[in-house]
Amino acid sequence: MIAKKNSRKAKKIIYSLALIPLLIILFLFGWFFTILFEGEKPAVLLEPLPEFLSKGQVFTVSMRDAKRGLKTFKVSVNQGGREITILEEKFPFKGLLNRRGVHDYKKEILVDPSALKLAQGEVDLFVQVRDYSKRSGGDGNLTLIQHKIVVDTIPPALRPISRMHNINVGGSGLIVYQTSSDTLESGVFVNELFFPGFLSGDESKKGICVCYFAVPHHIDPKPSITLWARDKAGNITNAGFYFHIRDRQFRTDKINLTDRFLDLVLPYFSFYPLNSEKSDIEKYLIVNNKLREESHNTLHQLKDKTEPARLWDGAFLRMKNAATMARYADHRIYLYRGKKVDEKDHLGIDLASLANSPVQASNHGRVIFADRLGIYGNTVVLDHGQGLASVYGHLSNAEVILDQRVEKGAVIGHTGQTGLAGGDHLHFAMMLNGVFVDPIEWWDPHWIEDNVSRKLALIQ
Repeated sequence: MIAKKNSRKAKKIIYSLALIPLLIILFLFGWFFTILFEGEKPAVLLEPLPEFLSKGQVFTVSMRDAKRGLKTFKVSVNQGGREITILEEKFPFKGLLNRRGVHDYKKEILVDPSALKLAQGEVDLFVQVRDYSKRSGGDGNLTLIQHKIVVDTIPPALRPISRMHNINVGGSGLIVYQTSSDTLESGVFVNELFFPGFLSGDESKKGICVCYFAVPHHIDPKPSITLWARDKAGNITNAGFYFHIRDRQFRTDKINLTDRFLDLVLPYFSFYPLNSEKSDIEKYLIVNNKLREESHNTLHQLKDKTEPARLWDGAFLRMKNAATMARYADHRIYLYRGKKVDEKDHLGIDLASLANSPVQASNHGRVIFADRLGIYGNTVVLDHGQGLASVYGHLSNAEVILDQRVEKGAVIGHTGQTGLAGGDHLHFAMMLNGVFVDPIEWWDPHWIEDNVSRKLALIQ
């Protein structure tokens, strides 16, 4: 009985041992089958993904297959049923199970609508990548990327409507023009300075725009001034128009810096980091240069807060009963103890009356700044729409708050001597898209009639 039991146990052990090689073979076969027929698709990234194609565009295709490796790669376009192959590659099979094959690949492809003779309109861009898996009848796993693009190689239409454009150096200009409906952005370039245009606001006047631009006081004698437009696809049109620039000479003024003046103005700038070990004149020069630049940068950035609609009406108001103490674009030479220490251009007009005199809004507008502003002290800036703004500096106080709508003639503050001011006065300035211009033109109803109102009448 015991012998029979031992015999049965021995047979089971022998049978089990015989199964081990078979199990190993089955395991290896399953493992090999899983590798050969793995189902993970290649990872593919296409960049960029533009909405429009206006000229030759370089696309970058990045692909990766960590398991079986990359087999084929194809880029093509299809328009109206016509397929054009741009690039097709096959990667070699290397090593056992393609271990030494290509597993990571990146390629730049140029898609040029002109060279491919693509028509205007929609086109499909295809990227196809396969790996060395035995799936799909041996073709491998497929990753397909399809991206729709609109081919648009026709630049926007652009034509000037207003004819006469006489501009003073340091002054302002206005042009009325028309663009096509696909225009995304337009305006005027004065050398490298860009002044954006704005739709007239009348929907019946399709594409009619106005653009206020400046000829800065320090500009080249013969600047390049052109109309410019860009459509949604990135196509650009430039157009010339008639203009005549009147040259101007600006005066030079010498300012003697005294120790008494430095004692008067420097305490105001206790908020600014000035090295206590420096002399008063050194501190002043830091304020007059570094802080001045920071103040102007702040003012320049306010251009982005302008409203697209015109807010102002008629000639701008000059401060009542005020004497002109300094003019626009005066070139100031600063002397200290008989020696030149600095020079700067004065970019506004200084107006002085009685101390703490009321300051009126020069025209209808919206408050886009009401705070302390570097060398200008307490400052209010009004946006008058379409890139035009007025600046009121050295105020003792402001009577308005940010985003407040103000009417022409409303009191917005009082004169003072905050900032870099040696006495109570108003520093008044005008800006076009962040560029300082001569305020006198905007005070003059005849100038506005000849240079603005008559042109705006063309679209009314």
